Amino acid sequence: MDENTYLPKHIAIIMDGNRRWARERGLNVSDGHKRGAETLENIARYCNNIGIKHLTVYAFSTENWKRAKEEVGALMNILRFYLDKFSKQADTENMRIKVLGDVTALDNGIQKSIASAIERTKNNTGLTFNIALNYGGRAEILKAIKDIAKDVKDGVINIDDISESTVDSKLYTVGQPDPDLLIRTSGEIRTSNFLPWQLVYSEFYFVQKYWPDFNETDIDEAIKVYQKRNRKFGGK
Repeated sequence: MDENTYLPKHIAIIMDGNRRWARERGLNVSDGHKRGAETLENIARYCNNIGIKHLTVYAFSTENWKRAKEEVGALMNILRFYLDKFSKQADTENMRIKVLGDVTALDNGIQKSIASAIERTKNNTGLTFNIALNYGGRAEILKAIKDIAKDVKDGVINIDDISESTVDSKLYTVGQPDPDLLIRTSGEIRTSNFLPWQLVYSEFYFVQKYWPDFNETDIDEAIKVYQKRNRKFGGK
């Protein structure tokens, strides 16, 4: 990717297809998640290297708890392992890790891994790598509404002063630009409760590949398609 080419400031990715990738190869579902985690490492490093400033990935949704207990447990173990491993690499490569979602519902072990990764990388100035973990878009907006209602009740703000920026300030992505580009793998064409407030003017790019097969060339192709889009933001 040419460094002088106009790049999206923020890319969001719905990493879909780990389970189907594994099943089509006669592997365990956990093998698909492991391969997906390796793909994520590569993509995060590549985005950092080409100058993307923000990357947000959908790692585990609030709805994913409905999956089989064994799969959820395996996925959490994989997330914890790669979070511990990747935080060291991210620190050496000037990446900052943040986690979006209600982490209080996670076990103590992964909560400690999250806190450690955030603390270790908090002063880095390269890619901000957001991991959406136990995240749901409607839950995020509901949380923002409750926080704003409490501020009104406590006299911190007046109801007539509530604006879009007020809502922005209560979201997990506070202080970050909205995604310019959303990528979803595996051929599915929906957002699945991912960043509903933030994606209102994002460009969408859907690819047939399963996430474990996604690579740097696919990122380049998505960016090239994005660069050809005419973003009007509701104007002419």
